[in-house]
Amino acid sequence: MSRDQVSDRFATLTFERSIAAPVATLYAAWISPAARAVWAATAPSVTVEFLEADSRVGGREVSLCKVAGEPDLRVEGGWLDLVPEARTVGYEVVSKEGDRQSAALVTADFAAEGETSRIKVTVQLASLAADMADGYRQGFNAGIDNLRAVAERTLLLQRVIKAPVPVVWGAWMNSESLPKWWGPDGFSCRTSRIDLRAGGEWVFDMIGPDGTVFPNHHKYGAMIPEARLDYTLHWGENGPKHADAWATFEDQDGATKVTLGMVMATAKEYHDAKGFGAVELGLQTLGKLAKIIGAE
Repeated sequence: MSRDQVSDRFATLTFERSIAAPVATLYAAWISPAARAVWAATAPSVTVEFLEADSRVGGREVSLCKVAGEPDLRVEGGWLDLVPEARTVGYEVVSKEGDRQSAALVTADFAAEGETSRIKVTVQLASLAADMADGYRQGFNAGIDNLRAVAERTLLLQRVIKAPVPVVWGAWMNSESLPKWWGPDGFSCRTSRIDLRAGGEWVFDMIGPDGTVFPNHHKYGAMIPEARLDYTLHWGENGPKHADAWATFEDQDGATKVTLGMVMATAKEYHDAKGFGAVELGLQTLGKLAKIIGAE
């Protein structure tokens, strides 16, 4: 193999975008598996299925990239370093029909720019089969454009609750306690059925202080006990989906940092939700969670 052939196998690619979202929201949309599942498909003809996803240092990700009529691409990767709202370092290995196609080190740097933020992604690529650089350029450009659209319609709520992670997780994943605190101040829940596990669901009505009934249906996806749960929110039983959501639970010196993220289905739904005070109402909900476990 000639020196030119060897050098052609390696490339360093960079991608930058300015995004109209706070840096905390952009960072969460970048690493959270529920959000990644929304923006990872690079074209309407492409679907991405996550088989494993653990967005913690040392965590592993496995996904299948599918295009009709073509062999699936299997992407195996993991997280090597995570500095919240500043930097992530991860790796990925792409295979097709059992043959490795490429390996890459992927570094993302984040910067706040007032009410907006910036992401710079650096990919250090080794092509193990055919030259993969052009495919990576196309894929990352499309993916980061999708990420921008997702981050700009993501609501992010955070609260530190003065109780250990197992206690907070237990109050969330208990079919008796969850309906007692879910919803803003003055709201109550009337449950039709509830099954709090991966693949389970919660069908319920949220009832406002004036008696207005809001039908809801939560469908639960992946869960890592005492760390993360993913779910989708629907307008009534099997109704239209209005958000892909996740909740994470992080230990902070014996307290728990709860992060609740929601990628709204459309930009209009995002702006409508912001307009009626979804962030403030969501923080009231997390306040009720703190109250029910005696950790206000």
